[in-house]
Amino acid sequence: MIAYINGLLTSIEEESIIVEVQGIGYEIFCANPFYFEPSMNKELKVHTYHHVREDAQILFGFAKKEDKYLFSKLLNVSGIGPKGALAILAGVSVADFVGAIEREDDKYLTKFPGVGKKTARQMILDLKGKLVDWIPDEENEATIFYTEARADQSLVAEALEALEALGYSDKELQVIKPELHKVEADKVDDYVRHGLQLLLKA
Repeated sequence: MIAYINGLLTSIEEESIIVEVQGIGYEIFCANPFYFEPSMNKELKVHTYHHVREDAQILFGFAKKEDKYLFSKLLNVSGIGPKGALAILAGVSVADFVGAIEREDDKYLTKFPGVGKKTARQMILDLKGKLVDWIPDEENEATIFYTEARADQSLVAEALEALEALGYSDKELQVIKPELHKVEADKVDDYVRHGLQLLLKA
């Protein structure tokens, strides 16, 4: 596998860049090719994902390791191919994407091209809790959100147990669970109160 390429950036196209290494030009497909424009006709390093299939071998390129890592994880999600993964990376930072996964924000995720509600839920199911630890900066937005989200999830879980004790079915509670995760509260009682409001509206 080709992990990265060091070479001369000789061309920027709509979907790809060309990096020349010892007389060989490598076409590398990118989410935002023009991101590399300041390096035109200069030496640069591009982190690459070597995608092999029966009829082609394709290089996908990234400026940062975390972008490559997220791309590789997205490919493991049912319903997302290389083009879909690139489209996601073109429209979001890794930290923002991880934040959306951790708070189960399927509305945010469905804004990306080709991502419907089913695919968004699959991304959450496959990726939640698996991305944050890899991001090295402990103070980045995603890590901070992850810590807060874990605390919120504990309060929501307790609130759902309380609502179940009041006689509400698991099916009813699963419907309001995503909405409860969007609520910012410090006490279980606040989540229970909001949950009752949602259940009465259902």
